[in-house]
Amino acid sequence: MKIGIVGMGRMGANIARRLAAKGHRPVVFDRNERAAAEVRDATPAKSLADLVSMLDPPRAVWVMLPDGPPTETTVADLANLLSKGDVVVDGGNTHFKDDVRRAGTLAAKGIDYVDVGTSGGIWGLERGFCLMIGGPQAAVRRLDPIFAALAPGAGAIAATPGRDGRDPRVANGYMHVGPAGAGHFVKMVHNGIEYGLMQAYAEGFDIMRGRSLPTLPQAERYDIDLADVAEVWRRGSVVASWLLDLTAIALAKSPSLGAFTGAVDDSGEGRWTVEAAVDEAVAAPVITSALYARFRSRIEHSFGEKLLSAMRSEFGGHVEGALEAAAKAKP
Repeated sequence: MKIGIVGMGRMGANIARRLAAKGHRPVVFDRNERAAAEVRDATPAKSLADLVSMLDPPRAVWVMLPDGPPTETTVADLANLLSKGDVVVDGGNTHFKDDVRRAGTLAAKGIDYVDVGTSGGIWGLERGFCLMIGGPQAAVRRLDPIFAALAPGAGAIAATPGRDGRDPRVANGYMHVGPAGAGHFVKMVHNGIEYGLMQAYAEGFDIMRGRSLPTLPQAERYDIDLADVAEVWRRGSVVASWLLDLTAIALAKSPSLGAFTGAVDDSGEGRWTVEAAVDEAVAAPVITSALYARFRSRIEHSFGEKLLSAMRSEFGGHVEGALEAAAKAKP
């Protein structure tokens, strides 16, 4: 199947490569012509208009760009280039409310809009991408060969008991969730959960790392090999996961993680998940705390922490670092 792909970043380029390897014919465009030219077995386009001209009606164009102005502008430009019966696919991390708005705008021109929450990161080329899809049934059905090629497939994962008669696509790693916005909504919550899981791993490994501190009783100090813990937990533990696999890889490369500062960014989905929880009056303390922990990671010492220390000094005469100083002074 011939499909246009806009945005040859790490994931966009790997989507094009995976589709080409599966026998599809991607036509690719990126403002950086070199990035498009480097995707082997894909046809590079010189512009959006050039890309559209190379596709056969009914056309499909997959947009894989950062959320915000890059995606907004590209979808608007495509709306003026495509025709009735064509489809725009947004595979980036767009806010689901923007999907609903865009779908309405494109529908007025007879153009379908499909939102695809895409999980798999830089490993997607090899492992496949887990896809959460929103949009009209007919458009999703027409693009099924594309989704099937990108998805990881059932692989070696055992079938879940009791799923007889359900949608077989789900067991292959892709799902039509519902109308416009539903795919990105589910991906948003997916990433919010990811925040919480990552934070739990980070805190647990930090606790184990701190067990060798000289402030602890000698008999209760343990010098734990964190890389080996990550490895043993991968094998049969109830907390095994792909995130733990990635943790094991990182620790095996560098047990001290010396190349990292610890300032953790958030790309938006965690915030949006917390906002959705507020809208729905759903308690989400773990995800919310994980988001706030990322904010905290970017500040060496916050004003709030300074204020806490100042209040302790004012009401009790407490000196900053007194506990640490006392511990060091112990024989």
